[in-house]
Amino acid sequence: MNIAGHIVVFAVAWWLILFMVLPFGVQSHHEAGEDGEDGVEMAAPVKPNIGKKMLITTAITIVVWACFWAVMEFELISLG
Repeated sequence: MNIAGHIVVFAVAWWLILFMVLPFGVQSHHEAGEDGEDGVEMAAPVKPNIGKKMLITTAITIVVWACFWAVMEFELISLG
């Protein structure tokens, strides 16, 4: 597999893992017992920690991609 294929696999895996990581540790204004401010939805997260979740997503994706690379490099699974 060429470099473009590996980049595509990494990008797709990154987005899939991000959507799996996003709900962890989220607390809404309603769950926190806050009254909320004007213009703020009660279901909106109090502190989403997006940067931390992106770093966690990248770390997990690197592990997943490394496993994929090893399978492809050492031909552990035949695709054709």
